[in-house]
Amino acid sequence: MYQDLISHFNGMSPEEFHFLEQIMNEMDEKQARTFVMFYGGKRKSPQDILLFTLIGFIGAAGIQRFVVGQIGMGILYFFTGGLCLIGTIVDIINHKTLAFDYNKEAAYEAAQLVKSDRRN
Repeated sequence: MYQDLISHFNGMSPEEFHFLEQIMNEMDEKQARTFVMFYGGKRKSPQDILLFTLIGFIGAAGIQRFVVGQIGMGILYFFTGGLCLIGTIVDIINHKTLAFDYNKEAAYEAAQLVKSDRRN
């Protein structure tokens, strides 16, 4: 129903697309546009997470964890060199999962904002 609103997001996986469709299923057009605005502002693309993870090999390990809101893990990665690069390598492999998990939380937050706005 609102595929045109969410299809422009960079690096969107089919899982994320279907997840967003489920969340937006009960929304009218105004709510869906508001949701996309909030969600688009918080969403992180998997390519960005991969880029931040690759920067960890240059010496600033843990940036990807700070970006996805995992401050404690970011600090741990920073002071341990990405857990001696093993954690950084694992994050390179799992960058899509890191992005999707963060984006799911961002979608839930945006949906709650839209729902709370509907009540007022």
